[in-house]
Amino acid sequence: MSDLLFKLARPALFFLDPERAHVVTIWALKLGLARTMRRRPDDAILATKVWNLAFPNPIGLAAGFDKHAEVCDAALALGFGFVEAGTVTPRPQPGNPGQRLYRLTEDEAVINRFGFNSRGLAPFAANLARRRARPGIVGANVGKNRDTADGAADYIAGIEAIGALADYLVINISSPNTPGLRALQARAQIEELLARVQEFRRRETAGLRPPLLVKVGPDLDESEVKDIAQVALATGVDGLIVGNTTLARPTTLKSPHRNAPGGLSGKPLFEPSTACLAAMYRFTQGRIPIIGCGGIASGADAYAKIRAGASLVQLYSALVFHGPGLVGRIKSELAALLRRDGFSSVTDAVGADQRKS
Repeated sequence: MSDLLFKLARPALFFLDPERAHVVTIWALKLGLARTMRRRPDDAILATKVWNLAFPNPIGLAAGFDKHAEVCDAALALGFGFVEAGTVTPRPQPGNPGQRLYRLTEDEAVINRFGFNSRGLAPFAANLARRRARPGIVGANVGKNRDTADGAADYIAGIEAIGALADYLVINISSPNTPGLRALQARAQIEELLARVQEFRRRETAGLRPPLLVKVGPDLDESEVKDIAQVALATGVDGLIVGNTTLARPTTLKSPHRNAPGGLSGKPLFEPSTACLAAMYRFTQGRIPIIGCGGIASGADAYAKIRAGASLVQLYSALVFHGPGLVGRIKSELAALLRRDGFSSVTDAVGADQRKS
């Protein structure tokens, strides 16, 4: 979709309930919307390798957009360097009732309270299996069912079902919309969870061993960040995603929906999530690749995440307000910033602000 086409379509999309507008967007991608876009080949300076995977650029689509792995290839065609599908739960569940998605247009932000609405592992795995031989890096984000007491069992079920179908896996323990989920970020709980997951992975074949990442939230204090960093290093996870949505409500929010229930994402999340990312990079000493997520809406935002310690970055909410043409603009701006500062690659810029300080 060209910028002009998005400008024409935006009033109609914004007239719809936000969740219905999202359904329409998925439908349009299924019908071939991405094929209407003209995009340039990625600038060579943006190519990077993480976990022995070759990314054409470091800009990814965050989990939450393609919950059921329906449009992975269409999303890649928009220019993303990688796409993360999910969150998927082992058993189907409808998620939370009532309105679950709010646009905070004045703030370029979104609040969601979906609660891991999922069709379950079987259709998700089938969708991944259908596109497995196609090019492009696709990760899978797994969660636990709302009524499951043994969270580790659900994460293991997800890894077992889709481990051979995704290029990387993410354990989501930080959504604020599933009761008790974020408690898994506490040191004792995350140690037990990762010990059980890693033990399962050690018993299985190499086909079930893509890189394993843990997605944590941006509302952690410094001691919590330090605990997670130490556990991640000790248990040998391959990466971290920082962060998820936030329950905080900055006083700067202007939208009448600012106090809606759920997790806040978008522009107001940029500063706190980047600060959390920088702390995680320091405590892991740069030994574990981090995906920076939260509030990215420009090449400068992506560059700041990278300089703070992110090897890759992800976005989602900004697409609501700027359309798919944003992906190409971010890549062009990021390439220019890397060259301006004398970097020859994305990898060279990772953690640059930390080294400087």
